[in-house]
Amino acid sequence: MKTIITSKNAPEPIGPYSHGVLKANMLFVSGQVCKNPVSGELMNGDIKTETIQVMENVKGILNDAGMDFKNVCKSTIFLTDLNDFASVNEVYGSYFSSDFPARETVQVSKLPLNVNVEISVIAMK
Repeated sequence: MKTIITSKNAPEPIGPYSHGVLKANMLFVSGQVCKNPVSGELMNGDIKTETIQVMENVKGILNDAGMDFKNVCKSTIFLTDLNDFASVNEVYGSYFSSDFPARETVQVSKLPLNVNVEISVIAMK
């Protein structure tokens, strides 16, 4: 059996998917973009601001599932421009203190809502 995680701390999904799916002790968090869950605005003034909003959305989903970034085992970062890697990595890294998760970062041609970064994670209790 799986439990669907729906968070008020993340923007409404823009398609037929859930914020997260909890199966046993594993949480699969859908890719998050820089949409503010309260205002609905895209927070994409610059890549660091965009990444902060993405990470805050991920954090909200993790928290609603009773987890935090210490539980993240795997993450995937999608960027429209790998030249933004250092800035995204700086913000991303600030959400972890040690025992960093496995990760890949890939450049893609386009992301939903024409944002520049999307991040998904897998976490375990």
